[in-house]
Amino acid sequence: MTKITDHIKAANGKPIFSIEVIPPIKGDNLKSLLDNIEPLMEFKPPFIDVTYHREEYIERPLPDGTIQKIVTRKRPGTVGICAAIMHRFGVDAVPHVLCGGFSREETEDFLIDLHYLGIDNALILRGDPAKPFSTFKAKENGYSYASELVEQVANMNQGIYLHEEDTALAPSNFCIGVAAYPEKHFEASDHESDFRYLKQKIDKGADYIVTQMFFDNKKYLDFVDRCRNEGITVPIIPGLKPLSTRKQLQILPKLFHLEMPADLVQAVEACENDQQARQVGVEWCIQQGKELVAAGAPVLHFYTMGKADNVMKIAGALF
Repeated sequence: MTKITDHIKAANGKPIFSIEVIPPIKGDNLKSLLDNIEPLMEFKPPFIDVTYHREEYIERPLPDGTIQKIVTRKRPGTVGICAAIMHRFGVDAVPHVLCGGFSREETEDFLIDLHYLGIDNALILRGDPAKPFSTFKAKENGYSYASELVEQVANMNQGIYLHEEDTALAPSNFCIGVAAYPEKHFEASDHESDFRYLKQKIDKGADYIVTQMFFDNKKYLDFVDRCRNEGITVPIIPGLKPLSTRKQLQILPKLFHLEMPADLVQAVEACENDQQARQVGVEWCIQQGKELVAAGAPVLHFYTMGKADNVMKIAGALF
């Protein structure tokens, strides 16, 4: 399969359309996910990201008064979904690989499975805290930081595996993506420390960056300028999500710790219903896309959240 960085080089300066999809909730099937992707193939995305959702915990009271903690997963099958996407659409799949919920050995096994399937791209993330907890805690013998996981993948690319002394082992060939936050990760004390952590991921072997969603292009453009001035030369892919309901004016800033531009807020607040708000979101995202393409963004990466209709309208206006 083709690396993300090679897709960008092959585009020769033309913007690439790509999407991120979410595995279906436990009990749903693969067909609905693939059916949502199908219409978007008109715009020829060369790769599709597939999120990974770590385990969650539920607490059940027992008759003796103690609490039983039960591990559960709501969204199964990232590896299987990646394989299905590759088989159905003939495009590269990019699985998210998390620190949270995995030991180093489990991570290596997961990466070996991906390599065996010919999946040569991976987006490396720390991941969120396990619900219902508010702070991140690494699994025993796991990683607390994405930079540590990047280093493990980079070592595998050199044929260096855990607990192995055999120097003849075949290396993997992963193109390593990492996340970045134009408006600062909410756990970072300031922009300087946030940027320092990003630089660590690049220095340890990351090949490209995908940003958290944003609605103010200046945040992204200033972030790119800062990266280039600090010697970070890898591609920086903007992540975009069209606003789709009036409630998202309050929900998205809280969930993703971002600012909404005043013009967007005013336009959405003037809407009488969610249908009108959804159209405002589409128009705003189209304008964002045009400005980002003009500024040289290599890819426009859309967080679809399982819906295709609004992204279809946006892609139709941009590609």
